[in-house]
Parts: sequence; structure tokens; C-alpha cells
Amino acid sequence: MALSELSPAERHRVIGGDFTDRVRGTKDWDVPSPVTEWTARDVVRHLVEWFPGFLQGGTGITLPAGPSVDDDPVGAWETQFASVQGVLDDPSTAGKNLSNPHIGEIPLDRAIDQFYTSDVFMHTWDLARATGQDDVLEAAYAAILVDGMEPIEEMMRSSGQYGPRVAVPPGSDAQTRLLGFIGRDPFWTP
Repeated sequence: MALSELSPAERHRVIGGDFTDRVRGTKDWDVPSPVTEWTARDVVRHLVEWFPGFLQGGTGITLPAGPSVDDDPVGAWETQFASVQGVLDDPSTAGKNLSNPHIGEIPLDRAIDQFYTSDVFMHTWDLARATGQDDVLEAAYAAILVDGMEPIEEMMRSSGQYGPRVAVPPGSDAQTRLLGFIGRDPFWTP
């Protein structure tokens, strides 16, 4: 089933599972990543560090702390992945909203899906490319993301979360277009 056909909880399970496979397959955490000045460890650090505060600030939900990314990047990721999946699978959070001054109030599962799960999807490429693993993303979902972000490019760039767009060849596939849009050189190698 295509990622776009899944519920937010199911999509997180699949995307997070793919990222988990890359995390478990990483042999050297200090190799450079396609994100300037980040190592493979920093890719995991980014996901583990930004989201808990976003979730807690917008919902009051506090995720359990895992081990330090410096000491145990696999354990840190696995703890967060399981915790976020637990929030999505918990019937008591089904009606909750996330409130944020920049995005307003939106259903919690949609907020996780839109802001976090999509981030995990994109960073799967970063970690895979840095560590020499399978870096192919689902083309249809990559197309949905890039097609949804392009109309709001100015707002996204002004947020400081995305670097300058990298030009890609005309007619590039969805993954290449997505990577270029988020500021990655799709042809980067370690």
C-alpha cells in the first residue's frame, strides 16, 4: 500500500521502521552526512532533539527520555520511535489537538504526520546516503511532499529550517526534486 493511503499512525510506523533499519545498519556514526556540518549521529540527534519539545509545548505530552545520542544513537532513536508510535496508537490521544503559535491548532495525529513523520522520511535519505545504505525513497510520497512544499517555498525558506534550493536537472524524478528543494545535493557522496 502506498504511503499516501495510510493513516498517520500507519505512515509513522512504516517510515519510522525504514529509518530504524538505517539506524541499525549504521556502522560508523561519525561519517559526514549530506547535511552540511552534520555526521550520521547528528541526523539522529536532530530528530530526537527537536520533536519532544514541539510535542510537549503544543500538547503537554512528554515523551520518555531515552539514552543520549552520543552514548547510544540506536537506543535513542528506538526509544523515540516507540514513544511517538505509542502516542499515535493511544486511543486517548485520538481527539487531541496540537497548538502552536506558528501553525495554529491542528489535530495531533496530523501535526505529527505533517511536521515530524515527513521529516523522518526526508532524513532517511540523509542517513542512508551517509552510511552507504539503500537511499531510495517512495517516489509517490516524495512527489506529494515536494509538490506540497513548492507553493509555500518562501515561507519555508524564511523559517530557517531549509537551506537554499539545489538546482536539479529538468525532468528529474520526485526524489531528486524533493532533495534539491530541501537543500540537498541529490548526487552527494561521502
